[in-house]
Amino acid sequence: MQMEVRHREILDELRRSGRVQVDELAKQLSTSAMTVRRDLEHLAAVGALRRVRGGAVGTALHGEGLPFSVRAVDDEGLKARLAAAAVAYIDDGEAVVVDSGTTGAAAAAELAHRRVTAMPLSVQGIAALSSSQTVSLVLSGGTVRGAEGTIVGPIAERTIASLRFDTAILTCCAADPSAGVTAFDLGDAAIKQAIIASAARVILIAEGSKFSLRSMAIVCALEDVDVLVTDASAPPAVLDRLRAAGVEVAVVEDADHPTS
Repeated sequence: MQMEVRHREILDELRRSGRVQVDELAKQLSTSAMTVRRDLEHLAAVGALRRVRGGAVGTALHGEGLPFSVRAVDDEGLKARLAAAAVAYIDDGEAVVVDSGTTGAAAAAELAHRRVTAMPLSVQGIAALSSSQTVSLVLSGGTVRGAEGTIVGPIAERTIASLRFDTAILTCCAADPSAGVTAFDLGDAAIKQAIIASAARVILIAEGSKFSLRSMAIVCALEDVDVLVTDASAPPAVLDRLRAAGVEVAVVEDADHPTS
């Protein structure tokens, strides 16, 4: 089993039970206790858990997300495919605002070879676009939120409100069918609302797993977006409801071919 897969299994078990034991994980993952200990040490180093005697406990409070450094390697290939499918909707010459998070960073990387004007709202997105020879890079200003790299605050909100974008690439912490698009952080939710208000079209990227999650800060209803890019694990009933409401739904089945 690959390291990234083991890490995801460990973190999923932590979310379910709040505590994991080395010996139990070794059996569950069909690997050695030594390998599990190395995995736990790595995850502890990036802040995803706290080591205790014989195992580990979670560090995130209820309603908090995992650190960026952990999410960046979680389903990395899927994030890249979703980002590519979203960017395929964008024409050269567009003005695009790109949301934060690991999927937003993947979308920024996909835009790096396009002829667009782009405003990324994370330091990771800025890094992905800063050396591009084709992108006209616009920065918002604002406050960087810790290791997450999200750009938030009233300066960023005012800058976004003073501009009009052809497309917003929106990411989310959760996409609960009843609560809608939500975020863990109030400042992040305010930025997301600002980019929705300033864009003629909103493309939401949401992995299928996001539809079983809910966080505190409401951003918008799922029906408020124009395009949803997701994967085959998304609930079919939710996708049918969104199509009926006029949302264009693209389901990424493999590395090359999104299907609607």
